[in-house]
Amino acid sequence: MKILINSVLILIVGMFCISSILAQEQSNGGIITANPLTISGYVETYYSYDFGAPANHERPSFIYSFNKHNEFNLNIGFVKAKYLQPGSIRGTLALMAGTYAQYNLSSEQGLLKNVFEANVGACMYDNSEHNIWVDAGIMPSHIGFESAIGQDCWNLTRSILADNSPYYEAGIKVGYTTSDDKWYLAAMYLNGWQRITKVNGNQTPAFGSQITYKPSTDITLNWSTYIGNEQPDTVALWRYFNNFYGIFQLTDKIGLTAGFDLGLQDKFTDSTDMNLWFSPVVIVQYKPTNSWKIAARGEFYSDEYGVIIPTGTPNGFQTFGFSLNVDYYPGELHNVLLRTELRTLQSKDEVFLSDNKPSTSNTFFTTSLSLAF
Repeated sequence: MKILINSVLILIVGMFCISSILAQEQSNGGIITANPLTISGYVETYYSYDFGAPANHERPSFIYSFNKHNEFNLNIGFVKAKYLQPGSIRGTLALMAGTYAQYNLSSEQGLLKNVFEANVGACMYDNSEHNIWVDAGIMPSHIGFESAIGQDCWNLTRSILADNSPYYEAGIKVGYTTSDDKWYLAAMYLNGWQRITKVNGNQTPAFGSQITYKPSTDITLNWSTYIGNEQPDTVALWRYFNNFYGIFQLTDKIGLTAGFDLGLQDKFTDSTDMNLWFSPVVIVQYKPTNSWKIAARGEFYSDEYGVIIPTGTPNGFQTFGFSLNVDYYPGELHNVLLRTELRTLQSKDEVFLSDNKPSTSNTFFTTSLSLAF
């Protein structure tokens, strides 16, 4: 652990030193060269209180972000170095720590648990009409409208849908963007469903795709897919997954996000029978002033056969959720965000615990303070 901490500190210091040197615009024969390297970071602290009072201080097992009860903690903190030569090459390296990394990357090996991003990209074609990039490495997931970075999300906590689909992926991606930025198309060859390290005995490739259409600055429409086997090849169970969402800025103050996940997976090896799970979610955001935001979320997650969230109960995981959060930006730069959220979940079966007894409901309060720099 001491070696890891020292290595991370050396790398961070090195990043800042290189950035400081390159930040000084270089002049050569009257030509000014912009700095291709930028350093950024993000820190998100939180406190969450679960009224079910779990003795081990852990929220339900299907929650992977902000999941520690009754203790002040770090959800995620990272430092990122990004290199970009427009129309040529790009690369990103980001190292992280926090409970997000601890629980979302628990199956990864050694130092990989602390890698937030590590990828390299090359521009294969670029003109006034189109551009095509090929990126390879560890990248943010192409699935969903919620990410690991809280300030990019309308709600403080992540939806059940987001927590139980990939936050990150490892592989190679070919992405195509039109000159007006209205269309983005991508295809991926991946290691698996949120995996850097493949399952032992699995030599099967996984695939993904993404289509994003922005007819105007106020509307974003997206369809993402995933196809892969998450088991050893001898007991292959193929998974077919679709993620749909739309983001609509209805007025200057009101926004709406609607999402829907639909997944199918083989019941048995070499079987045509499939298990199904699905999840709709709707979020409404209201901005009364530049410093305040209010968001309400309604969601339902149905996984009757326990493909993603196994429960061992008669009706599986069938849960409704509602949350209400209030956000406040104390500074003019809007890089510091203070958030408070109250969220409740109600399930068909007793899949939660309340005072160490089975319960059909779970209510919790979360507050966070984050800084982007």
